[in-house]
Amino acid sequence: MASVSVPRDANSPPRTCVLHPALARPPAAGNARERTREPESRLVEAVSLARAIDLDVVEADVVPVQKPRPATLFGPGRVQAVAEDVSAHNLGLVVVDGALTPVQQRNLERAWRCKVIDRTALILEIFAARARTREGRLQVELAALRYQRSRLVRSWTHLERQRGGLGFVGGPGETQIEADRRQIRVRIDRLERALDGVKRTRGLHRAARQRVPYPVIALVGYTNAGKTTLFNRLTGATAVARDQLFATLDPTMRGVVLPSGQRVILSDTVGFVSDLPHDLVAAFRATLEEVVAADLIVHVRDCAHADSVEQRADVLRVLTELGLEDRLGTGVVEALNKLDLLDPRQRACLAERGREALNRGNGHPDHPSVVAASALTGEGVDDLIRAIDARLTAARRIVEVRVPYADGATLAWLYSHGEVLEHADDDGEARLRVGLTPADAGRLERRPGISLAAR
Repeated sequence: MASVSVPRDANSPPRTCVLHPALARPPAAGNARERTREPESRLVEAVSLARAIDLDVVEADVVPVQKPRPATLFGPGRVQAVAEDVSAHNLGLVVVDGALTPVQQRNLERAWRCKVIDRTALILEIFAARARTREGRLQVELAALRYQRSRLVRSWTHLERQRGGLGFVGGPGETQIEADRRQIRVRIDRLERALDGVKRTRGLHRAARQRVPYPVIALVGYTNAGKTTLFNRLTGATAVARDQLFATLDPTMRGVVLPSGQRVILSDTVGFVSDLPHDLVAAFRATLEEVVAADLIVHVRDCAHADSVEQRADVLRVLTELGLEDRLGTGVVEALNKLDLLDPRQRACLAERGREALNRGNGHPDHPSVVAASALTGEGVDDLIRAIDARLTAARRIVEVRVPYADGATLAWLYSHGEVLEHADDDGEARLRVGLTPADAGRLERRPGISLAAR
């Protein structure tokens, strides 16, 4: 059993053990990204997740699993060894950093005589503790109820079957588990209706922003990659940034002016993590739609993390699930953050590679821009801003438009938000050839009486 040394803190209950089951056989081909991630690294992340909600982690181990057992996941010898540890160290909670079936969870709780949760439940606990807005709380509760619904397997066998009617006339009523499922189903339906209202409200907000000609840039990335710190650096905001997983759940938006003079809206979003529960992605879809609707995505990566490459794959997988696979090339700028944590030689090498990738990206739109920076110190942030500006400019459309002189608002808008390449007067109207971002071109087309001719 590989072990990670964890300092004890008796003042932070409950006392917790974190176990990472390391499967002996390689995962399926669809999960090939997991093969390069070391079990010890996964264990460290699991401990960080547990500490994110102030659990007192007193033990943390990698447990080799030669063959997953349907009843308990672990073999009988390991189950007995953990039971002895739970008793000896007075543990109140065991976190299994993997997926447990309802039967496995029930059997392990009986064997270890303590509460047992899996990775999905742990992440849901973190989200529940961090949600601040009504929308966030609704989304977390919906995901938790969907998860809990699958856990109601023989959980209430100690209760007698309820009976309907009077005396011996009435037949058997619903069991306790059926009653619980019905109550959960009713609550899920209510939450889904409430979130549909949130979705409509967000749609109205997006429509209002589209009437204001500002492109939207979404910051995405693995949890604790430094998105909020970068957001504060770019916008001058004071959003709370902590060195912990999932410090940000609710999206925040601020305006930024780029070097070209173009004004954009920057959005800070929830972080991703490996094996992010599907129900959680589904519940947060209303929030994640801000990423889908963004004109440009900035993927913030922790370049100092040992699993930076694997974390990148996790983020790209979630973006693909959101239907953004076609935009993962030209629609993304990669920000290699936390440059300050690397030694001078590594920083110089990474910065050079970033500049080369940036040049390739500007010259060949099929390649994403990559910029090394430090949101904490500001090193490389100016390069990142220029990369964002260049990417928005590179994607612009050249259009020809005729605008009546009486429509002074549209003329002013074109000069303010586009690059006017040609301007000629013709019979009471202006003929212009203008460079616009795709978002601005779409907004111009929605103006009454305006038609565009692309060049």
